[in-house]
Amino acid sequence: MDDITVLVTGSGAPGIKGTLYSLKNNFDGRNVKTIGTDIKDNVSGKFLCDRFYQINKPSSPEYLEQLLSICKNENVDVLLPQNTSELLILSQSKKEFESIGTSVAVSDKESITVANDKYKIMELAKNIGVPTADFYLVNTFDKLLKYATKLGWPEKPVVIKPPLSNGMRGVRIIDEETDLKASLYSEKPTNLYLNMNFLEQILGFSFPDLLVMEYLPNDEYTVDILNSGTITAVPRRRDVIHSGISFESTVENNGLISKYSIILTEELKLEYAFGFQFKLDENNIPKLLESNPRVQGTMVLSTFAGANVIYGAVKSALNEDVPVFDVQAGTKILRYWGGIGIKDTEILGLL
Repeated sequence: MDDITVLVTGSGAPGIKGTLYSLKNNFDGRNVKTIGTDIKDNVSGKFLCDRFYQINKPSSPEYLEQLLSICKNENVDVLLPQNTSELLILSQSKKEFESIGTSVAVSDKESITVANDKYKIMELAKNIGVPTADFYLVNTFDKLLKYATKLGWPEKPVVIKPPLSNGMRGVRIIDEETDLKASLYSEKPTNLYLNMNFLEQILGFSFPDLLVMEYLPNDEYTVDILNSGTITAVPRRRDVIHSGISFESTVENNGLISKYSIILTEELKLEYAFGFQFKLDENNIPKLLESNPRVQGTMVLSTFAGANVIYGAVKSALNEDVPVFDVQAGTKILRYWGGIGIKDTEILGLL
């Protein structure tokens, strides 16, 4: 089987090592050369990828031309994006990359536009019968207070988040039972919990759109999806989460979450590797939170479990057949803090 070259954007992301592991340890035994890019120069991917380029932000006029130039010069076969903010521009530019022989493993513009917007995807889910947390879109504090009360606040916590964001950016749990003084002394500063008075001081009377959502108290799941013509869905329970990253996670055979994920995939027409997030309500009913229409940070767990959806996305972009995966439920990942010792461009050691 021919060697291939894959360009991985966002190679300073926390999940870059897992993405590279999945590409290098592929089920074909194929040699994969990796090209990393990032808007910062001094990132881990610079030392983990075979080649690295610093590029401008996706909002920059130079961004697209830089990527096209790298793909042409490096004879890149597949561009695999990891950065949410670049998905729309890449989805609109696939023909330009195809003209130089590079396939872009990203869904089409219409799919990305909905999947990237938490409000739009939850509206869609509600309309097709996929359960979601109750939610409202607000841009004034009066409306926020009105709908938070409708959701049960102050007796129950509520969640706020921007409709367009990634990771834990902008997510807060508004809980009047939280003892902020006690948390100051006993907890690391996550800033996840607030009370309503503090939130009002931060936001003021009006602000950019926010979702006010039902708080779901039970287990959270991420689902790794590969759509290569056949849809593979791998639910994994997020057992321990730090700063939005799964530090302990377990692959689970959850038929209902898989069913909802497949329904969403077909309705959205999402392709390649991407994911959904669900959380269980007080009755353990899984409800959709959001979508990540790109490679996810802990997607390597699916690789460990026998479903290498990352390399499967590359195969699909090359119009190559992807085998049926034998997913091993119960497979776990335990993360630890690693690092790279460097001096100038020399790697001194890997942890």
